Amino acid sequence: MTLTKANIIDAIAEANGFPRNKASETVETLLEIIKGTLVSGEDVLISNFGKFCVNQKKERRGRNPATGDDMMLAPRKIVTFKCSGDLRDKINGN
Repeated sequence: MTLTKANIIDAIAEANGFPRNKASETVETLLEIIKGTLVSGEDVLISNFGKFCVNQKKERRGRNPATGDDMMLAPRKIVTFKCSGDLRDKINGN
């Protein structure tokens, strides 16, 4: 089962005794802070969880799958996630 934003909101509301709308505001605020930081090109480090990194991809050759024609793909930014060692150990049962 996939964890959704609604599941996170419900879990925060239940764990902290918050009304659901307060938990929703908290989650939305957190996500906006993370998005704003990534948009500005900075990395987001969450201790014992992992790091969201903004990386630049260079221009490269690609292929249009519909026509098979060669084309140049423009440079772009991507977000990657690297989990912490603690999280990796928990996932692997260590």
